[in-house]
Amino acid sequence: MGKEVLNIEQLTFAYPGRPALYEEFSLSVKRGECLGIVGPSGVGKSTLFELIAGNLRPRKGRIRHGQIGWIFQDPYSSFHPSYALWEQIEDVATLPEDPALVKALDLDPALLRKLPHELSGGQLQRCSILRALRMAPDLLLCDEPTSALDNITQLETMKFLMKFLDRVGILLITHDLDLARWACDRIIDLMEEATDSLERVGT
Repeated sequence: MGKEVLNIEQLTFAYPGRPALYEEFSLSVKRGECLGIVGPSGVGKSTLFELIAGNLRPRKGRIRHGQIGWIFQDPYSSFHPSYALWEQIEDVATLPEDPALVKALDLDPALLRKLPHELSGGQLQRCSILRALRMAPDLLLCDEPTSALDNITQLETMKFLMKFLDRVGILLITHDLDLARWACDRIIDLMEEATDSLERVGT
């Protein structure tokens, strides 16, 4: 494992008027590691990503991380429908064009000149991975990155993601426990965390 790319210490967060989703919650991710976040809808998986990205503020605790790249659940909604993919990737890229990276993702360079709707879901999600990696991330936040894909394409997409663990750490949100067990070095079940928190409060 490499250097630490994400550290969360004693995080507490609640939406106004609602019970705490997180109570003194901690985790860390290192480069070369894939950490899975699992649990049912409403338990706080996507909220955790919003906290890491700085879009929400915790009540207390500390979140430290390096450069972030984000891979979204639905590849079609993550790109503007009216612009060629290469334009949208170049708009946010920090790193220069890298033909070897395009090849590693099994993408034909001609596909990048097309509009999003002209690609399959799997091809477009690989473009999402390319866009994220071109941002020179230390940490990839992957929010249900394969749930909109069929089973075969899900596995192929995860295999492409895992190729790049030598340069990033991955935090993977998924409702698919089997996928998490296959891909992740460690898994945090937020339902178990929430139950444990309630038991501690009631003690």
